[in-house]
Amino acid sequence: MPPRLPEIPEAEPSASARRDPKLPPTSSHRNAFMKRQVPGIVLLAAILTVLPILPQPLQIPEYWVTLLNYIGLYALVALGLVLLTGIGGMTSFGQAAFVGIGAYATAYLSTQYGISPWLGLIAGVLLTALLALCLGAVTMRLSGHFLPLGTIAWGLSLYFLFGNMDWLGKYDGINGIPVLNLLGWHLESGRSIYYLIWAFVLLAVASVQNLLASRPGRAIRALKGGGLMAEAFGVDTAWLRVVIFIYAAVLAAVSGFLYAHLQRSVNPTPFGLNHGIEYLFMAVVGGVSQVWGALLGAALLTLLQDWLQNLLPKLLGENGNFEIIVYGILLVLLLQYARDGVWSYLARWWPTRPPAAVAPAPALPQRRRPQTGETVLQVERVRKTFGGLVAVNDVSFTVQAGEIIGLIGPNGAGKSTTFNLVSGVLKAGGGTVSLCGERIEHLNARAIARRGMGRTFQHVRLLPGMSVLENVALGAHLRGRAGVWRSVLKLNRQEEAQLMAEAARQLERVGLGAHLHEEAGSLALGQQRILEIARALCADPLLLLLDEPAAGLRYLEKQQLAALLKQLKAEGMSVLLVEHDMDFVMNLTDRLVVMEFGTKIAEGLPDAVRQDPAVLEAYLGGVDDELVVDAGEPA
Repeated sequence: MPPRLPEIPEAEPSASARRDPKLPPTSSHRNAFMKRQVPGIVLLAAILTVLPILPQPLQIPEYWVTLLNYIGLYALVALGLVLLTGIGGMTSFGQAAFVGIGAYATAYLSTQYGISPWLGLIAGVLLTALLALCLGAVTMRLSGHFLPLGTIAWGLSLYFLFGNMDWLGKYDGINGIPVLNLLGWHLESGRSIYYLIWAFVLLAVASVQNLLASRPGRAIRALKGGGLMAEAFGVDTAWLRVVIFIYAAVLAAVSGFLYAHLQRSVNPTPFGLNHGIEYLFMAVVGGVSQVWGALLGAALLTLLQDWLQNLLPKLLGENGNFEIIVYGILLVLLLQYARDGVWSYLARWWPTRPPAAVAPAPALPQRRRPQTGETVLQVERVRKTFGGLVAVNDVSFTVQAGEIIGLIGPNGAGKSTTFNLVSGVLKAGGGTVSLCGERIEHLNARAIARRGMGRTFQHVRLLPGMSVLENVALGAHLRGRAGVWRSVLKLNRQEEAQLMAEAARQLERVGLGAHLHEEAGSLALGQQRILEIARALCADPLLLLLDEPAAGLRYLEKQQLAALLKQLKAEGMSVLLVEHDMDFVMNLTDRLVVMEFGTKIAEGLPDAVRQDPAVLEAYLGGVDDELVVDAGEPA
């Protein structure tokens, strides 16, 4: 294990990180809730088990059992929307159509062919997954308002398909659906099917929480606002969007299966756009980015609808759907004053447990390091234009193993564009880029990251609601193999322990070991930049690209960063950095590459570059001036 650097001094949190402790927790607190998943599920399971079997004086009436059944059915769909919309950032109004597919699949197969409903469940899930794959491959590529409009379009299409197919009974639907039979127990009444519905709900809650607390789960949480950063560490964000779209659709199909056997009949009415909007409201009202918010939202809206339908006709008469008007007004008020959902208020009273210490685990395998002097990065006449603007004009340079190269120049010189060309964020219009002898200019950021390039960003790109430890563990995404299903079933424990131990080691290495379980958004700007470096190191890179790493750092923090980079150089790491702090780069780098207006104007040792007339002209506007850098002051 590399030697541990001294602790980074504490800094005042940035203004964006400070928040009033009296305010309710925001969606950034969801990580703490996930750590409580087992006690929460056990407590809810105990309550749900006891409710229908209380002694006669205390036993809840059949009507309330029916309401609980519907709350469970709606919660399954809302859970999928928490994953898809709240965490993944993709709004869908069409989930009711997937409920319909699950319902019609079991209804048709069991009534027309006498097939077991349980085989109907499997058929409905497979059909839904296949359809969601096809729809998601197209729809999930959309962004902005086009995405929800796309979900409305296919939601309406499926609804009218249900109502116009003769073999599905058109708008009359399918009746006579058989009773579910579970191990000889006929689930004929609402009270008997109640336990099955809520067993599915609790399994769904556990599966979503297991997923979010895993390697693919961290990548899913990066989809909303952190896609570019996630791609730079090997996450296939496009495919991951399709995966969670399928997952949410499958949960909706399971809800449809249970609905069909609870009602014993199906017709298109419950699977239209109106119900799709209600499902989304349930997720938003409860807390669209929080798992338990799905259950709370389903309960609140179901009970509110029932209460209004019973109360308003008595007050205002039977004519007119006044409950819809009042229901809409209440929803608008709720969304206005509880934008993070009702769960964010209740969470203040939920007891918390201290986070568990990171368990020791075997180290992850490391890449073979190039020998000192080997060429790690070779950039030859790389070029990039934006319309008529030449942003990078035939720039060439190399980076050797165990070397720190500085890329400097005035604002607008093309440094960050060059960085993006090297890392695959932008495609070069000409020239070649080679990493350890392999040409990479045609590859995307994911493929380049897989070959051993790690980077930070000019503007800090973190997931502020995730812990410091989880942010860094995201950097090791390519060093793990566990996928969605292994994570859902908790078959990833050994690998997950290794990833977390590696993240903790890198945080200790950069001096942030005391902040493992803090939210990344609560750190000061300088600490966030150091955290980005730890995340890049967690990817085990051969070449480290640092985009203005010293920006926002105080003097002592710059000293700390310089010590870290020198340590990495001694271990054979190659570093390419863009930086405006001339004192910092002059006393740290082995060579400098200077750019102006997209063109390389100088390259060489720091002392030689300092005296170069072209560099003096670019920085100070004249060769008679002197580029003043105190070479004696440590960086």
